[in-house]
Amino acid sequence: MVKPIVLILGAIPILAAIFIVVPQLTRPEIQSSAVNSEDVMTLQYTKEHLEKISFGLTQSIGADTAEVLTIQNDGSVVYSLTKNGYSEPDIKSQLSQDEFTQLKALVKETGFVDIPNNVYQVKPDASNYEKYSIQVTLNGKTVNLQWADQNASQEFVPPIITQVQSSLDGIIGEITK
Repeated sequence: MVKPIVLILGAIPILAAIFIVVPQLTRPEIQSSAVNSEDVMTLQYTKEHLEKISFGLTQSIGADTAEVLTIQNDGSVVYSLTKNGYSEPDIKSQLSQDEFTQLKALVKETGFVDIPNNVYQVKPDASNYEKYSIQVTLNGKTVNLQWADQNASQEFVPPIITQVQSSLDGIIGEITK
């Protein structure tokens, strides 16, 4: 028979692990501890809905809508939308200090600016897809990336890129509602 003291001593590391893991699972955002006030970041994110148009023997790819999100180092945001060739009025907004710090942390702590400048090629048979591009400058280092939806891309788009994309799409959703 197992002595109660052995059970108690065995339960202590298990309880400690639970107290460490559960908060990490319920709070999935990236910690912003490495971000400091001297970090300088600017960002430009472009999202285009492209469609292949056939003119009989020739084909062309055209943008149905184009969205551009520009974020400056002070957290100011400008959102531009072009739909069917016509520009809508720009929407200007301001990110809260916490939102901007979280975005900086996402870019800085995940090593986003260390990704080599790359264009992820689109499948030749893709006819209706979203194409994205981003230019991030963090503390003087710039990265330029272009990619398409994963189902239209010939290559695997790294999750770090789609995570930043999701965060920026969330910002667009907030300022356009």
